[in-house]
Amino acid sequence: MKKLTRQIKIGNVPIGGGAPCSVQSMCSTDTRNVAATLDQIGRLAEAGCEIVRCAVPDMDAAQALAAIKAGSPMPLIADIHFDYKLALKALESGVDGLRLNPGNIGERWKVAEVVKAAAERQIPIRIGVNGGSLEKELLVKYGHPTPEAMVESALGHVRILEELNYQEIKISIKVSDVLRTLEAYRLLSDAVDYPLHIGVTEAGTIFSGTIKSSVGLGILLHQGIGDTMRVSLTGDPVHEVRVAYDILKCLGIRQRGINFVSCPTCGRCQIDLIPVAEEVERRLAHLDKNITVAVMGCSVNGPGEAREADFGIAGGRGEGLLFKHGEILRKVPQDKLADALIEEVLKP
Repeated sequence: MKKLTRQIKIGNVPIGGGAPCSVQSMCSTDTRNVAATLDQIGRLAEAGCEIVRCAVPDMDAAQALAAIKAGSPMPLIADIHFDYKLALKALESGVDGLRLNPGNIGERWKVAEVVKAAAERQIPIRIGVNGGSLEKELLVKYGHPTPEAMVESALGHVRILEELNYQEIKISIKVSDVLRTLEAYRLLSDAVDYPLHIGVTEAGTIFSGTIKSSVGLGILLHQGIGDTMRVSLTGDPVHEVRVAYDILKCLGIRQRGINFVSCPTCGRCQIDLIPVAEEVERRLAHLDKNITVAVMGCSVNGPGEAREADFGIAGGRGEGLLFKHGEILRKVPQDKLADALIEEVLKP
């Protein structure tokens, strides 16, 4: 059962309180380049991203947020570190959320200024603890970024906001190690009822990062932890969104895009299945339909899987059977299999 947390809103997206886990990403563009940033946000939106974050390293970037917000089809979060003036300018620019750690902003009056401006606009603040930037005193106390150290850091930042009577809070607590991330989130989930943003930070390239994120986020989500999520990958952030939805889809939490089934191939396979499977998946990647498409390579498991799918092919010697809703439509030569399957899927 999903843990019931407090609900906040990032723009028009509800977070926590029983709302479905939302999918976030972060622009890899220079925020000061408004055109490039909006182009990337547009591609993220097409992939299904629901909330996007932009880095705000200086005042020029903060000032650019107004134009980005005006052109963004989804809520915008400003990522702020150290300088409270950047947070104030981001709020003036109309962002829908802040990501900052109040303990890193400096004097309490600076934090109070940010909280006052956020409260006036009803803008939530995400506290984001990262194992790579833990406070020095906690590193001395614990030796390295342990789960307990990260939770203590998060609760310290939370306490600052609570003392300022501010509770529009979301928390993340991430490290690149999967097991430490899991334990940290479990401890934090037991300690607070604020909504949690989950992720395995600095997970790696598209290949290794997808594996780490799928294991870590999959376990957390299955245990009911997680109100928003980001898959952190070294690559085009559009991949982050696609992987996130595949994780949610595998767990039966949310559905976006087709459920694609294909066999791993073996010595029984009598067609060149790999390019067929890759082409079908690539050409149907844009499709947002709750259907299963199977691409199978032999007569042992192939017909059964293809028959159970909404659409499918099962390979034979240089050809394959084309299935639709459990019925065989016809035999198709190998070089026509991908086209035939895609044509059936895309029929109105």
